[in-house]
Amino acid sequence: MKTSKWLIVAIILFVSRNTFARTEDIPPVSEEKYGYYLDKNHKSARIPFELHSNLILLYVKINDTDSLRFILDTGVSSIIITDPYILKPDKLRLTRKVNLTGAGEGKSISAHVAIDNKFSMGRLRANHQNIVVLEEDFLKLSEYVGVPVHGIFGYEVFNNFVVTIDFSKKELVLMRPDKYKYKSKKGDKHPLIIEDTKPFTDAVTLFADGREHPIRVLIDTGAGHALLLNNTRKETFRLPEKVIRAQLGRGLNGVINGNLGRIDKVRLGRFQMDNIVASFPDSAGFGAKIKMGTERQGNIGCELLRRFKVTMNYQEQYMVLKPVRSRLREKFEHDMSGMEIRAEGRDLKSYIVNHIVDESPASKAGLVEGDQLLFIDDHAASDLNVSEIYKLMQRGDGKNIDLLVKRKGDIFFTQITLRRMI
Repeated sequence: MKTSKWLIVAIILFVSRNTFARTEDIPPVSEEKYGYYLDKNHKSARIPFELHSNLILLYVKINDTDSLRFILDTGVSSIIITDPYILKPDKLRLTRKVNLTGAGEGKSISAHVAIDNKFSMGRLRANHQNIVVLEEDFLKLSEYVGVPVHGIFGYEVFNNFVVTIDFSKKELVLMRPDKYKYKSKKGDKHPLIIEDTKPFTDAVTLFADGREHPIRVLIDTGAGHALLLNNTRKETFRLPEKVIRAQLGRGLNGVINGNLGRIDKVRLGRFQMDNIVASFPDSAGFGAKIKMGTERQGNIGCELLRRFKVTMNYQEQYMVLKPVRSRLREKFEHDMSGMEIRAEGRDLKSYIVNHIVDESPASKAGLVEGDQLLFIDDHAASDLNVSEIYKLMQRGDGKNIDLLVKRKGDIFFTQITLRRMI
């Protein structure tokens, strides 16, 4: 399974003094029920989700919009509209401007706060919600995920319900906390530390450098990778002997560069996983931008979490992990082409080479940034999604992939010989 090449991480909001709507222009707040609840007083709700590039995408509605795709991200404290063009500005109660700072090597980005909005997802309802609306679609999530993505949300859902993520059924189960009862058959129970709206756990042990490292990690459903490690005052990680430089992903403030390598073993609770692909981000784009508070040595994302049925109980501060045995046996793999792509066009079915790793199979095949993939073996590229393309690029060490490529109006054939680079 492909390790995602981008991630969404911690977001810090800095509020400016600019006001975008006068008080007299704002309509009165309605008298509807506040907060998050399940329609008709149901005790639980089952909501299907899509999994693209190891990211959980759910259909939601904001006010009177059509259904929108949002990423479920435990690391995000606010509802964030990343694509502002799907909302009608004249229908929003904009009150102030904010600057958003997160991972990535760029500068903070601008957004507006809109108050008193309705949010719904399946049976879930929430009234009088503040949302953050980016001034522009800076993240361009749709291009990297390969399907339309309009926003990110997380904390309030986890904080108001016991949330079970069933990766096998691709289903989210929300249950009112007063109705949830833990039983051992549901899986192993591990304490959570909830700080600054984010869930941390001490249930992870790393085996590397000939040593055993108990570490604290963020449980990050907004990350597609398996494991990310960052150096702290408490723990410094040596890079593995074999690494590649890569664009690890995209954060709120742009590209996150760093290294990819393998860790011998990782133990999560009593379950051990071997030869895990880990990301080692440069401090300028990651560690230096983590908000002070709980010191963590990394995060675990959905490439690792999807091997379990995961239940998060913020109210009682624990999580439950039930292993999916067949997935625990799956190898951790990474793209073997050295090529990152993005989707373009109205239907997001034009695939453009966005980045090439030096001395990689894609580089040796003569590919360059800006090339358009037309055919991949006997598949028209437009018939595939991003996840399916990356899966083909993991077919196996030494396997050949035939490509039909378009470059500045010229069309040519080339062949990539896949190679496990880490």
